[in-house]
Amino acid sequence: MKNDLKKQYLFHTKEGRRNLLLSLAAILIGVLFLFPIYWMLQISFKSDMETFGKVLTFFPHQFTIDPWMANLGDKNFLESLRNSFINGFLTMVLTVLFGIPAAYGMGRYKLKGYQAFLLIFLVAQMLPASLMLTPMYLTFNKMHLLGTFFAPPIAIAAGSVPFAVVTLRPYFKSVPVALDEAARIDGCSSLKSFFLVMIPAVKTGIITIITISFLNGWNDLMYTMTFNVKPEMRPLTANIHKFQSKYGTKWNCIMAYGAILVLPVIIMFIFLQKYIVGGMTAGAVKE
Repeated sequence: MKNDLKKQYLFHTKEGRRNLLLSLAAILIGVLFLFPIYWMLQISFKSDMETFGKVLTFFPHQFTIDPWMANLGDKNFLESLRNSFINGFLTMVLTVLFGIPAAYGMGRYKLKGYQAFLLIFLVAQMLPASLMLTPMYLTFNKMHLLGTFFAPPIAIAAGSVPFAVVTLRPYFKSVPVALDEAARIDGCSSLKSFFLVMIPAVKTGIITIITISFLNGWNDLMYTMTFNVKPEMRPLTANIHKFQSKYGTKWNCIMAYGAILVLPVIIMFIFLQKYIVGGMTAGAVKE
């Protein structure tokens, strides 16, 4: 009886049909977006014979982890993994150090001409990386930062900090002023109130910034290849071509390499998706 009523609600009411269509559309979109990831993973577990076979298969009939072991056992791969992690970590640290205080100042205090600052931050996000390469290269050359692990994160953070300010400013502005006043009454200084009251109050936005800034550094290719020309300083994104040669392309090894490259991204979004979506939504509100 209960199932019949549920079926009747789904198919014989306008709202039920609408929900059903939206659910089907969501499933279809999800499949379309997830299929490339599935295709990459299933090829990464195929043998060379099955990968280049004439018959197209949608799952590995000869399951093997050799493509994964070919990557994990390579010394250059471990160096690239370390370089990508350093890029992501330093970019995250620089974005947090400069972006959060700037967003706090613009969100909590009435600054003269703050709208002009916001416009500058927005424009800075729109500038293409290729436009910034030459001036940054000349600047880093004079500062003797070329060929070090600091030049790429600084360049990447230059684009991540404006995003952090635009995203976190509405968070800080929405925190009640009474919290600051209560902290001052209890004897907190401005700095202590910032760390003990404001930071916990906007942790959702901060988690968003930490995640996005780390991924910006992890996925970078252009800045790292421009400022660090040494092969031992290349990130994962720069060494994916090593399985291509004049004798052919080892697609299963390339797909395993790509899976390892996107695995941290997938894991972070699975566990932090509610914070990321909430942070992006709050940062998009026009005031």
